Amino acid sequence: MKKSLLAAALLGCTLTAHAADQGAAENLDPVIVTATRTAITADEALSSVTVITRADIERLQPLSVQDLLTGLPGVSFANSGGIGQQTSLFMRGTNSSHTLVLVDGVRIGSVGNGLAAFEQIPVEQIERIEIVRGPRSSLYGADAIGGVIQIFTRHGSRDGGLTPSFSVTTGSENLLRGQAGLSGGDDHAWYNVSIGAQHTRGINACKIGAGEVFAGCFTDEPDNDAFRNENLAASGGYRWDDGAQLTGNWLRSLGDIDFDGSFENRSRTVQQVAGTTFSINPLEAWKTTLSVGQNLDRYDNYENQDFVGYIYSRRNEASWQNDISLTATQLLTVGVDWAQEHIDSDTGFLASRRDNTGGFAQYQGTFGNNEVQLSARRDHNGQFGNHNTGAAAWGYRFDDGLRVSASYGTAFHAPTFNDLYYPFGSGNPDLKPEKSRSAELGVNQQVSNWNWGLNVYQTRIDDLITLDENFVPQNISKARIRGVEGQLGVNFDGWQLQGYLTWLQPRDQDGTANNGNVLPRRPEHTARVDLDRRFGAFGIGATVYAAGRSYDDAANVHALGGYATTDLRVSWHFTQDWQVEARLANVFDRDYETVYYFNQPGRTAFLTLRYSPAAH
Repeated sequence: MKKSLLAAALLGCTLTAHAADQGAAENLDPVIVTATRTAITADEALSSVTVITRADIERLQPLSVQDLLTGLPGVSFANSGGIGQQTSLFMRGTNSSHTLVLVDGVRIGSVGNGLAAFEQIPVEQIERIEIVRGPRSSLYGADAIGGVIQIFTRHGSRDGGLTPSFSVTTGSENLLRGQAGLSGGDDHAWYNVSIGAQHTRGINACKIGAGEVFAGCFTDEPDNDAFRNENLAASGGYRWDDGAQLTGNWLRSLGDIDFDGSFENRSRTVQQVAGTTFSINPLEAWKTTLSVGQNLDRYDNYENQDFVGYIYSRRNEASWQNDISLTATQLLTVGVDWAQEHIDSDTGFLASRRDNTGGFAQYQGTFGNNEVQLSARRDHNGQFGNHNTGAAAWGYRFDDGLRVSASYGTAFHAPTFNDLYYPFGSGNPDLKPEKSRSAELGVNQQVSNWNWGLNVYQTRIDDLITLDENFVPQNISKARIRGVEGQLGVNFDGWQLQGYLTWLQPRDQDGTANNGNVLPRRPEHTARVDLDRRFGAFGIGATVYAAGRSYDDAANVHALGGYATTDLRVSWHFTQDWQVEARLANVFDRDYETVYYFNQPGRTAFLTLRYSPAAH
């Protein structure tokens, strides 16, 4: 714990230090901040965590955040027709709005539907991703039932001088993607500016069967659905000699998406997130941090070239956090968060604004081989009143690196504006907040060249919100989710192997006709294996992902078959800083769906030229 307290004193709550590859034995354990809102090493987290670094991104060659995260423990996606189409994440079998997503410490996601637009987050602008599984409402408030994902954008270095970066990718479906950036800094200041763009003609997003016009997207438009994106990111910071630090981050993503729809078939989108953080140590044992941020979402919808409507949402937020070192091995964190949500649309809402204020406290302590984390929070929501949440975790570390842990936590999720009022006031204004209780047992071990972990958990959700047969949101009385997650990492004779396995049992327990059914769009079994090897300047790798059967509806009538895909990749560092990458995705041209009647890309190939001196 001493190294954690030292890290917490040195790093801000929007930490952007390089994280090491968790699977490489020679690297240090990465420092993370999302699990506890303070800087700890990943090995010290009493929750199940995964860290994706910039080195991982360049090794895996993903086209999207979905590409990068699919198949990690507890993580699955539903995508409506390929790159750039609507993409929803399901963490540990909870609803897609039950995962809190942060970008550089700022909460993102539409105020209307509660979803983060993963398809609009440019993967080339990402430096690191931290994934924390399990309830975190006691630290972050609403939405963190399934877990928290925090995305850190690319940042400047502190080694002096200017460091450029550059990449260009071309491939199947007329894909063209480019990114260029410039970063720099010294012992006090650092900065990064990066610009990127992507275009693909896409695939035919939606298909219908003979005589089934009113299925899937409710229309027959057999055309390619293009996706275009332009993005710009900037970040910087300054640290004074006394340890005070000021940081700022900004990301703007503009999208133009064609899709298949009966009333509209094109959207222009704006996704923007900005934040700034100031931290200072008034006393040696006390660090205080002030943060402010804003997230903007706008969708302008068209039928071909004709404007048909818009929806605009804005979230302003602020936070004051205090980290107090009680002893060398005990840390107390107390703070308050405030957020204001606003929505505007051509359809109109019965209510368009609400505030939320939450106060929280957390205690972290180490006593010999025992580790303890306790947290509690009280939120006041302007629409739904007060909600109390809490969590407790205990871990015991054996001398051989083996650790066992147990935790329990509660969480809640407030209905979104769309749930309550959309479209045209036909939502369900009588909806109640969802509440959850989760228990988890874990065991993991890290030794010189291999690591493994196993987590078993159960989550019970009261008043879970689902769509009925008329697509109107309703509270069902209960849902129970049981799961087992395993992971194994091995480095042997130059090979790097990482494997993940998830067994999930997400069940409706309403006691009505759907009692015992699988919750929609959650595969009950997933597995992923990444295997990579370098031979001097050359690298080779493969990823195999498999998902079991799921269902698209609460009645479990529309089955989505199980499937497996294989991706192959190679790379060549023809100079120290220049690299050529090639990837062949879905090698065996597997036909599958993650949303009923919506297509997924078949076999595709991509070629990338990259200049990346920061990676060495």
